[in-house]
Amino acid sequence: MDYISLGKSNLLVSRTAFGTENLGKTASEEEAFSLVKKAFEAGVNFFDTSALTPESEKRLGEAIKAQKIRSDVVIATKSVAKDSSHLERDVEKSIQNLETDFIDLYQIERSKPFFDGESDSEILETLKKMKNDGIIRHFGIVTESMEVAQSTLLGWKPWETVQFPFNMLCALEVEQLVSEFARNDIGFIAMRPLCGGVVSNIPLALGYLRQFENVVPVWGAMNDEELSQILYFTENPPLVDEKFLEEVSVQRAFFN
Repeated sequence: MDYISLGKSNLLVSRTAFGTENLGKTASEEEAFSLVKKAFEAGVNFFDTSALTPESEKRLGEAIKAQKIRSDVVIATKSVAKDSSHLERDVEKSIQNLETDFIDLYQIERSKPFFDGESDSEILETLKKMKNDGIIRHFGIVTESMEVAQSTLLGWKPWETVQFPFNMLCALEVEQLVSEFARNDIGFIAMRPLCGGVVSNIPLALGYLRQFENVVPVWGAMNDEELSQILYFTENPPLVDEKFLEEVSVQRAFFN
């Protein structure tokens, strides 16, 4: 397993992250435990979840606690909070669900850029205070908006990470955005590496993303078979050569 520093957060994370928001939909707690255990034993140390899926947070927390691996993993979760009170409630609940004393990376989901309004300023101040108090260690943005993603590069840059859709079907401007984040030392977490299920060729999708050294894709897995495929191709990535790039171009042309 390869590991990289997630931007200026300096969190050392596996280049394959496990998106666990579907753990709550697995057949049983035992199956959820098994998936987390399998991922960790394969070298995955970065687990991403959400306050919007509390059952998934609980199952992730239980699995990490049972295996006594809290000090060896990086936990990221997120909130759609629109004000500081909402944010404080979500953070407190996530800490309870995850059975932890702190959250390594806390992310705010946004569809519009932050501005100097009262609510946004309060959210930022609350995040900074929580970081100073050790409740969260780092904070970032989750968005599907190019405008929001680009805004994190302007002016004062408090954001340590950005989670944004990125896969081999994305426009070239997203590749350029990835490069901008690298230059600004902002960690880039790629959501939807399979474009929401549109892409079925895992090795092609994974090989494409591995070209970008600052990108950490979050892979979702509902069962052992799906996780096994992701882990196998993580350890046995395809050769990115001329033939590989031609195949990526064919896929892009077909879907676009």
